[in-house]
Amino acid sequence: MTAEAPTAPTVSYGRLIPVTVHFDDLDALGLLHNARYPLMVERAWTELWSGHGVRFDGDWQAAGDACNAVRELRIGYEAPVTRPGTYAVHLWLERLGNTGLTYGFRFCSADGTQTYARGSRVLVRLDAATLRPAPWSEAFRAVGRELLRPAG
Repeated sequence: MTAEAPTAPTVSYGRLIPVTVHFDDLDALGLLHNARYPLMVERAWTELWSGHGVRFDGDWQAAGDACNAVRELRIGYEAPVTRPGTYAVHLWLERLGNTGLTYGFRFCSADGTQTYARGSRVLVRLDAATLRPAPWSEAFRAVGRELLRPAG
């Protein structure tokens, strides 16, 4: 018998990435602390792109597309997370520009059916030497196009 990693449920666009809420992620009232939601989203985003070879190991010159900065973060909370366990982050791209992108996210139940929080984040790709906006690589853009949410 071979153990297989669980697969995330299918979503009609973007990707659903499993995340784990631990006991120490909860606040004094037993709710997932509001600052933990963006952290969970960041971990899911990192896992998604790591699966496509985009990694940051501390070397800005070698980081390529991982050399980017957050320009804006918006998040709205819809329902409280009241216990540790397995959840998911649904990620997709709203916009893929030359040097920036906007991605949407939902913090949700593991099967993607219940939404606890949703938001968006704007990233700008940076040149490591100048820290000025720089274009995304074509390889990054190709993966990004697969994550674009359909219009409408």
